[in-house]
Amino acid sequence: MTALAMHEDHQTMRANPAGTGLDLVTLAPGVVAHGTVAPIAREAAVFVQEDPVTHIYKVVSGAVRVTRLLEDGRRHIVAFYFAGELFGLEAGDTHQFSAEAVVASRIAFVRRSAVATEAENSDSAIWAVWRLMAKELARAQDHALVLGRLSAAERVGAFLRDMAVRTGCNNSIDLPMSRIDIADYLGLTIETVSRTLTQMERSGAIRFSGARHIDFQTARPLARVA
Repeated sequence: MTALAMHEDHQTMRANPAGTGLDLVTLAPGVVAHGTVAPIAREAAVFVQEDPVTHIYKVVSGAVRVTRLLEDGRRHIVAFYFAGELFGLEAGDTHQFSAEAVVASRIAFVRRSAVATEAENSDSAIWAVWRLMAKELARAQDHALVLGRLSAAERVGAFLRDMAVRTGCNNSIDLPMSRIDIADYLGLTIETVSRTLTQMERSGAIRFSGARHIDFQTARPLARVA
């Protein structure tokens, strides 16, 4: 994990959806609430660690990283979110994490109180929210397994496979995040991530077209490291 410099943009570029009007936001099948959809600049913060929890968020387009700043100043990325995915689902009243746009994105903001009201009035909404929370827990457990049990090469392979599944791309992916983001997500150094990707390319598992576009040459070599 790398040390995180608290640049001015992380302190002041918080998203403010006020005045953008109301939109109907589908949070899950059967759960629709009024919210606002706002453009978020690259690297702008959607919310910051220890902010009050006021909204639930959905990525309309783009990508978001959720991070935790450790006491020694290092940054750990706990999750990435892509179009159609929800984030900011926290049990407490203050955020335990921060969230920033990886690239220029559009984010839907829905007040948590509105979701609570919807759940109180509809059993189907309660189950839909429960499934969302269960999905988040399962994803966190899978990531803990990756960090705790897999080698560096296996972590990178699992990460690429997960990105392909979540973005709906079977043969190629465009990674919005940097290699340092990948390193902080996988608990590796950027040198290890870069070396592993180079080895995968040399083995014929992947091919780079540009800095962040990856074509999967064959599923078999990728499976061996994933």
